[in-house]
Amino acid sequence: MTNRRPLFMLFTANAISGFAQGMSMLAIPWYFAKTQQSGMFTVAYGFITLIILVFGLYAGTLVDRFSRKGNFLAINLICGILIFAIALSGYINHSLPNLLIISVFGITLLNYNIHYPTLYAFVHEISEPSQYQKINSWIEIVGQSTSIFSGAFAALLIEGVSKSSGKIAGFAIQFPFEIKRWEVWEICMLNAVTYFIAALLIWGIKYTQVKIVSTELGSVFKRIRSGFSYLKVHPELLVFGLFSYSVFATLLVSIHSLLPIYVERHLQEDGSVFAAADLIYALGALGAGVFVNRVFKNSNAVQSIIVLTLLATGLFMWLFLARSVLVLYIFCVLLGFSNAGIRVLRLTYFFNHIPNEIMGRVNSIFNMANVFSRSVFIFLFSLPFFTFGNNVVWAFFIMSIFLGISSLALIFNKNKLAP
Repeated sequence: MTNRRPLFMLFTANAISGFAQGMSMLAIPWYFAKTQQSGMFTVAYGFITLIILVFGLYAGTLVDRFSRKGNFLAINLICGILIFAIALSGYINHSLPNLLIISVFGITLLNYNIHYPTLYAFVHEISEPSQYQKINSWIEIVGQSTSIFSGAFAALLIEGVSKSSGKIAGFAIQFPFEIKRWEVWEICMLNAVTYFIAALLIWGIKYTQVKIVSTELGSVFKRIRSGFSYLKVHPELLVFGLFSYSVFATLLVSIHSLLPIYVERHLQEDGSVFAAADLIYALGALGAGVFVNRVFKNSNAVQSIIVLTLLATGLFMWLFLARSVLVLYIFCVLLGFSNAGIRVLRLTYFFNHIPNEIMGRVNSIFNMANVFSRSVFIFLFSLPFFTFGNNVVWAFFIMSIFLGISSLALIFNKNKLAP
């Protein structure tokens, strides 16, 4: 394989920074759920999402305008410096105000919206068409393996572990060791350090372009318009891109906004159940990276994505009807498989049908549509009704209906797409 070593270094850097990112993204929502401030956090999450809605389109122009390696280096250094400064404030003052804690969450979400379009465009640029499916599976395997370790550590650190008998992930366990609960700024500091390590690895990457990519110059507006113009000529690709992201939208809303409340209010369990749910989700997603090509070897990508979206529709309805930690874990592992499987299949389809020089902008348009749908859900679910008692279950009912509609849209659009 051409560029085997650069791909290895890129995946390693992605795993290192992703490890601590994952811990922060678990610890922060749980911190607000534990301090009975979930409503405030959900509103803040909604406003951050609106900022991302504007930033995302601009991010796509950066992905296609500058070196993908340069973009990676810049975003790791910028995020590392900002989060390091916030974490240092926590060490100095022995506390962090809510605004700074939410800022770390916001910085990470903004990073995601340039990081992943850059990752996909970079991988597309330095890999051969015959390797697309395999490499996309490896992106998922590396990313979800990282999430597994991240979730495992988060389960231990956000609540702590004592030598006496206790519960973790909803099960009674006798611990032979003790781990002190980490403060939120300590987790943020670990996050900052991993950004700097990732930047060093990316700086050392040397690669050969498999594709000669032409760079479009001109104003930001002109470059954004090029992405929309491409999709205007390919409306079937636009419909596919919009609705194939539906499972991802409901997943992010669930993990970052709803599951902490669901565990705290509906299941009446502790933070280790929430962290374990994320870990189990990652196991399901890892399974998709390994097995999705085998499971759907007799189906094309579009048909497979429809099946996985229908699966997610049923899972959200099941979580609405159930009240069980075991059901939550089954929901997470199957939703992880569904979402990650869709991502692998969708990326491979995009790699085969979208030119690399416009990949960042087209992906950003799909991401922004996805961000918009998430923002609608986030503001809706921030209403007092959904944070009162165990009414959070109605949010899962609403998202099940949304996924069902998305499945129908994909079915009606199926025959218009190139194989």
